[in-house]
Amino acid sequence: MLLAFGDSLTQGYGLEQGTGFVPVLEAWLRAQGEEVRVVNGGVSGDTTAGGAARIAWNLTPDIDAVIVALGGNDLLRGLPPEAARENLGRILTAIRARHLPVLLVGLPAPLNYGTQYKAAFDAIYPDLAREFSIPLYPDFLAPLTAMGDRQQVLAQFMQPDATHPNAAGMRLIVEAMGPEILKLLQDVQ
Repeated sequence: MLLAFGDSLTQGYGLEQGTGFVPVLEAWLRAQGEEVRVVNGGVSGDTTAGGAARIAWNLTPDIDAVIVALGGNDLLRGLPPEAARENLGRILTAIRARHLPVLLVGLPAPLNYGTQYKAAFDAIYPDLAREFSIPLYPDFLAPLTAMGDRQQVLAQFMQPDATHPNAAGMRLIVEAMGPEILKLLQDVQ
């Protein structure tokens, strides 16, 4: 089993049943020939601190690999990047103790809090990937960000809150991230 550990982006906030990250990812992986069950370890509104507090009870004996996608709510609240880094480190340490393969998924900071905050936050994910020698998928929203035309992305691929992808956006996200997750699953076998 693959644990998708994260926040509302992972949990499927605002999406109809079957159209969130976890069910779309599981269907995509099965279409690639992977017999895997993806467990939804997403909690809407969760910060890295919340994730660090709950990682132990999410790492049940049947979990074979983990995707860690946390940090968006730390960003929305302007929480200190040092705290997010420490919390993510605690999460990765718990996963390492179980000898499980893990994919770290980042989320670049917007410029709302200034260039220093952005630089500090954006450095968290590559730094931790190097420290723990794990793969990094740098931006959960990468295929949407890559489109460049923010208005088109908001209109076609985001929910009205302009924060969470809609079902079409989520399909693009899974298609882009999927190959990295396939590599992660190869580490299980």
